[in-house]
Amino acid sequence: MEVIVAPKPHAQLTFEALAISKTAEEERRKRSSFFLGDQKLYHFDDVSKHSATKDCWLIIHGKVYDVTPFMDDHPGGDEVLLAATKKDATNDFEDVGHSNPARDLMDKYCIGKIDASTLPVNRVFIQPEQTPYNPDKTSGFTSKILPFLVPVMILGLAFAARYYTRAE
Repeated sequence: MEVIVAPKPHAQLTFEALAISKTAEEERRKRSSFFLGDQKLYHFDDVSKHSATKDCWLIIHGKVYDVTPFMDDHPGGDEVLLAATKKDATNDFEDVGHSNPARDLMDKYCIGKIDASTLPVNRVFIQPEQTPYNPDKTSGFTSKILPFLVPVMILGLAFAARYYTRAE
């Protein structure tokens, strides 16, 4: 007797649903780069693709800047600008303390705004608890008692030497 297993009808629907969801995601991404008034609204993934010397975009204060023409002229060098790609560079920009003329120059390179809902969540780095450095692997007790024990031993030797030298 031969048993024939029929394919589950929902398995094909799941595959079709995946295909539809991929298409929906692509459509959403296309719609996320639309014009908002006179400025274009960009998706974070699209902006993060522009992270090379010949094609460099930055996100600062919710705006997208194409700084490619400014790479050679930046006083800090192009490495500074490249290090600020693929993230919200607002903190990096503010930490340096740019002058007012530098801030005015930014308007020249602004190409649009970032869709804030597409920005990755900022993660706060928490320093892990570290054990104190102990290169010789001695116990804490030995390292704490040794500075007191050595002078006491030296005094003891001094008194012993004085005692034996006097006795003669």
